[in-house]
Amino acid sequence: MKTPVSTRKTMLEARLSELGERLETIEQELDSHHDPDWEELAVQREGDEVLEATGRAGQAEIPLIKAALKRIALGTYGECARCGAEIAEARLDALPWTPFCRNCAP
Repeated sequence: MKTPVSTRKTMLEARLSELGERLETIEQELDSHHDPDWEELAVQREGDEVLEATGRAGQAEIPLIKAALKRIALGTYGECARCGAEIAEARLDALPWTPFCRNCAP
């Protein structure tokens, strides 16, 4: 069964909002570490590396989601940006922001 574009739009907007909130939380967490105890600071730094990696992943996903929302607005969502073929429903389920069909994916 094909998922309506309006449903995908709602899902993408929700994910964009979730990422924005998550990035804000990560930023606040990273800014909050000012422990003068070197041992505790080392433990916090290890946690910071995980937070930073999560933040980078979120920052990379945001422009992909915004581009997908733009394609929805233009009426081209679900069409491969390279060959024009319809992107398989299963691929959109896994990667709702993808602009490429399986054959054209880099």
